[in-house]
Amino acid sequence: MRITICAVARSKGDPTAEICEIYRKRLPWDVDLREVEVRKKLKDDKLAAAEAALLRGAMPDGATMIAMDGGGRALSSADFAKRLGRWRDDGIADLAFVIGGANGLHRQLVNEAHFTLSFGAMTWPHLLARAMLMEQLYRAHAILTGHPYHRA
Repeated sequence: MRITICAVARSKGDPTAEICEIYRKRLPWDVDLREVEVRKKLKDDKLAAAEAALLRGAMPDGATMIAMDGGGRALSSADFAKRLGRWRDDGIADLAFVIGGANGLHRQLVNEAHFTLSFGAMTWPHLLARAMLMEQLYRAHAILTGHPYHRA
């Protein structure tokens, strides 16, 4: 299974980039972080629409899209692992997690997603959301393989 994280904004030089890299190296799955950035001065919905277009373009062809959005389903780590395991067992080769910028994801992109995932009711900074996603991917792998990293 290949996993692509398509995210708005560059993380170079941010401490979260190091956290993401630590977990990426621990994972047996291919994980690719693709960062996009709108370089024009746009506001609100126009900015979100431009970001959505870049995020769509960053996704591998045929990937199953998972939108990271506060309005999505909040899963326990064990339930997230089960869902990943199901996608893997169903033969889904490519998963693409999309993370919006400071204003979140454009509604149309969220509506196009195969699944919408939330990290809870609190708003997370988009760079921290990446690090949290990488940790949860690693935790899911640990759960699926019986590794002691995750204890129920």
